[in-house]
Amino acid sequence: MAEKNRKPKPDVSSELIRTGLSEESIRAAFLDNLFYVQGRFPEVASLNDKCKALAYTVRDRLLHRWVSTVRTYQKVNPRTVCYLSAEYLPGPFLGNNLLNLGIEEPTRRALASLGIDLDVLVENEEEPGLGNGGLGRLAACFMDSLATLQIPAISYGIRYEFGIFNQVIRNGGQVETTDNWLRYGNPWEVRRPHVAYDVKIGGHTEQTTDAKGRFGVRWVPHEMFRGIAIDTPILGHGVNTVNLLRLWSAEAAEAFDFHAFNRGDYYGAVVREVRSETISKVLYPNDEPEIGKRLRLLQQHFFVTCSLQDMLRIHGTTGQPIEKFHEKFSVQLNDTHPAIAVAELMRLLLDEHQMEWDAAWKVTRHTLAYTNHTLLPEALEKWPVPLFQRLLPRHLEIIYEINARFLDEVRLRYPFDSARVQRLSIIDESGPRYVRMAHLACVGSMAINGVAELHSRLLKETVLRDFHDLWPEKFQNKTNGVTPRRFMMLSNPGLAKLMTRTVGAGWEHDLAQLRALEHHADDAALQKQWQAVKRECKVRLAATIRERCDVVIDPDSLFDVQAKRIHEYKRQHLNVLHIITLYNRIKLNPGLDITPRTFIFGGKAAPGYAMAKLMIRLITAVADVVNRDPDVAGRLKVVFLPNFSVKLGHGLYPAADLSEQISTAGKEASGTGNMKFSMNGALTIGTLDGANVEIREEVGAENFFLFGLTAEEVTRTLAEGYRPWDIYNGNLELKGVIDLIGSGLFSHGDTSLFQPLIDNLIWHDSYLLLADYAAYIACQEQVGAAYRDSRQWTRMSILNVARMGKFSSDRTIGEYCRDIWRAVPVPVEL
Repeated sequence: MAEKNRKPKPDVSSELIRTGLSEESIRAAFLDNLFYVQGRFPEVASLNDKCKALAYTVRDRLLHRWVSTVRTYQKVNPRTVCYLSAEYLPGPFLGNNLLNLGIEEPTRRALASLGIDLDVLVENEEEPGLGNGGLGRLAACFMDSLATLQIPAISYGIRYEFGIFNQVIRNGGQVETTDNWLRYGNPWEVRRPHVAYDVKIGGHTEQTTDAKGRFGVRWVPHEMFRGIAIDTPILGHGVNTVNLLRLWSAEAAEAFDFHAFNRGDYYGAVVREVRSETISKVLYPNDEPEIGKRLRLLQQHFFVTCSLQDMLRIHGTTGQPIEKFHEKFSVQLNDTHPAIAVAELMRLLLDEHQMEWDAAWKVTRHTLAYTNHTLLPEALEKWPVPLFQRLLPRHLEIIYEINARFLDEVRLRYPFDSARVQRLSIIDESGPRYVRMAHLACVGSMAINGVAELHSRLLKETVLRDFHDLWPEKFQNKTNGVTPRRFMMLSNPGLAKLMTRTVGAGWEHDLAQLRALEHHADDAALQKQWQAVKRECKVRLAATIRERCDVVIDPDSLFDVQAKRIHEYKRQHLNVLHIITLYNRIKLNPGLDITPRTFIFGGKAAPGYAMAKLMIRLITAVADVVNRDPDVAGRLKVVFLPNFSVKLGHGLYPAADLSEQISTAGKEASGTGNMKFSMNGALTIGTLDGANVEIREEVGAENFFLFGLTAEEVTRTLAEGYRPWDIYNGNLELKGVIDLIGSGLFSHGDTSLFQPLIDNLIWHDSYLLLADYAAYIACQEQVGAAYRDSRQWTRMSILNVARMGKFSSDRTIGEYCRDIWRAVPVPVEL
């Protein structure tokens, strides 16, 4: 009877090994790839061999869907979104692709039957370091949402051979080491040597006249190299849509100079190839020296021209006239790095496709849209005119013409306002002449958007005020979001399963459905399970910290986390002032009853940013003293977790109890770390800055720890003549903290080490740490008291997660599609 009822095993032969999703097909495909691609069999295969074999197994299933996607797009010729970004931080691909395919469990079983632990392979995967921080991670979240929403899209960028540096802490300071993320190859990418474009640099231009007497310009470059397409498939969750991440790799137009070799010039024979490949060698070269500026501008031109040429090629296959290019493509500029696209698209249309100026300008201004990501004037890129002239002579001519026509328009609108004309000019002539890339982007785009409501308002009132006065209809807000697939389902599977049991499935595609959790926020049984999931995440993070930092932390303490790029405006040193305040209080009163806390920091400082690197030194120095002092044992611990990355974030976001979002109001464009922490149940202590404003509105003021000056108060305080020295002398506790830093306690008696930081705070304090110090300390006392009431804290945590629906990147992408791109879903069938 038992034999009769037993289910037959799936017949692998009835399911294609390269595309099947059953346990049996996945196991067979894994063994095939291990043997035929890696040239190994299980008994001798290394961990890397197994990782690659599994990656190829998963990639086969992605490529199956990619072919179906391309065929679908060829049939319907849809409007396509093209995202231009100098940065992408996609994170590890393996776990995310298994999740999106829905085959994590059959894959786990298939590998287990071979004695292989899936989690070990996932953990071993190298992470592409193609970005610096939030900008690149946002681009990756957008890729996920575009595919999940079934929007035809191509994301373009650079395949940096060496990504963002690896951060090592030596003697308490940051040391940068090479991020050789490609050392074992990249199984997810597909090289397309036939998709390659010429990239011109330098030289001069010549005026021409064709047979019909039409005027033209020919660019005669000094040098030329090629960009080769390297594709990575990006699968949406629970759909068949696979979009492309197309990255460009630089190569010499002619790799080997045979004539030079025959002359005995062996170095000269390959020098062109070496020089060309430098273009895509490293992410963000140091642009302080002239050679760094040159390389960075070349990188921007390189990936933009390759991308636009690629779009024009694709458009050519549709049979539509070039005048309808903007009907096929909508191109989003992710910050000012790709702003050269305005001049380059004009060049291609004018010089390569012989369009008239007005027609080309119409196409350009109806194709491009610009996202601004910063309110810091120094972060709005501008290039010296002589450098531009040397590298991109034709582009400079086009920019001059765009500017001349634009300023004529401005003069008609404001005939008696020469100062406004100077402020709006694409060419800054207030001193040495510069090309203002943000101005070029504003003039050449159909839409301009900020990335949080506060940021968008301040853009219109400050750095882009004149452009808003001129074209108010161009300006929009698109508050950033993050993908719940990676940052909830993949990072925090325990919480994801608990939420699905509580409110049902479907929230992963419609995060607003989590509102149903509100009805369960006071449920004792749910609270108990919620706390158990959180503690499990904290135990895992504690194990990671012990392994990487050799510091033992208590999972039952309050995990107070600040993980983001190290910068003065993000104010990691304000957090440190709080730690030292608590330390001083305990030293003065050893019996003081405080809520036990573990302070966890993560983030990288730009290699040339001395003050940010000194902030890291201060964090690690305070950690060294606090963690060794028996007087504070069991009450305070401080950890700097080096080399923060997307992969580390998978463990950090779910484990945090408190999220530090304490930037100076008016300085952070949006922030997305704040969203990731809140989605995983951390409560926020923060200022009214960036997306904090909207997070607080959504989760409720009573579930957010607010402190500090508003953006308007910051502006007024600085305008009225801010005197941090007076605050330092007027607050004895603050003075004691700063004086302790200066005493040498945290620097082995060296009283000069942190003096630059101290001097900056008490004499300048551009980011108003001292002005916000007292309010921050008082707010932290509220945090400590609240954490002691576990029932109420858990309730607040549940409500934070329940009310984060607005901050899914699906919502953001939906708004871009509706308001800017005019793109619609195109479902794909296998």
